[in-house]
Amino acid sequence: MSEVDEKQYISYNNVHQLCQVAAERIKKFKPDYIIAIGGGGFIPARILRTFLKEKGMPTVRIFAIILSLYEDINTAGDGEAEELGVTVQRTQWIDYEQCKLDLVGKNVLIVDEVDDTRTTLHYALSELEKDAADQAAAKGIDLEKNPEMKTTFSIFVLHDKMKPKKADLPPEIVNDENRYFAAKTVPDLWYAYPWESKDIVYHTKMAIKQGNDIFME
Repeated sequence: MSEVDEKQYISYNNVHQLCQVAAERIKKFKPDYIIAIGGGGFIPARILRTFLKEKGMPTVRIFAIILSLYEDINTAGDGEAEELGVTVQRTQWIDYEQCKLDLVGKNVLIVDEVDDTRTTLHYALSELEKDAADQAAAKGIDLEKNPEMKTTFSIFVLHDKMKPKKADLPPEIVNDENRYFAAKTVPDLWYAYPWESKDIVYHTKMAIKQGNDIFME
């Protein structure tokens, strides 16, 4: 298989529509907050928020965290080929006091662009669960006696790759269609997203050629 066949160009139209379709399912979860994993989760999170907006209801707040798992190894051509790292590095996290963000008893949606090895999602979820538990403890809340005050997390990705994962997610999340939302399950190929491109015209042309532009007719 050639590099062109392996590299799948995803257009902004496609991303927008994936978010639109997934939003109908995510509305059942009723997220209080969205936490976007940067940089791939930023744009899907913002688009998703538009489709989650309900008349007369406040807009869902978006918070950002940045984790690094990839190392650049090749900058030739359009976009950059990347090699998976072995550890997650926390580059940016939430300042809960400054943001006045209380996770206790809330529904929180974690957003990223792709579920690849699952390492980043596993790390983000684990750390956010710890933060939520710490916040509850600081309030003197015993979560065993008050399970209704536990934070409920869910996950949304544009693409879930069909491949063995290097990290796990709790079965109560990944096996629940109302808590694990993958807009599309795809083969284990290289997916190039539009926000990574330095030549969006070429990128879009390739997406159209590959059938990765508009899928809702």
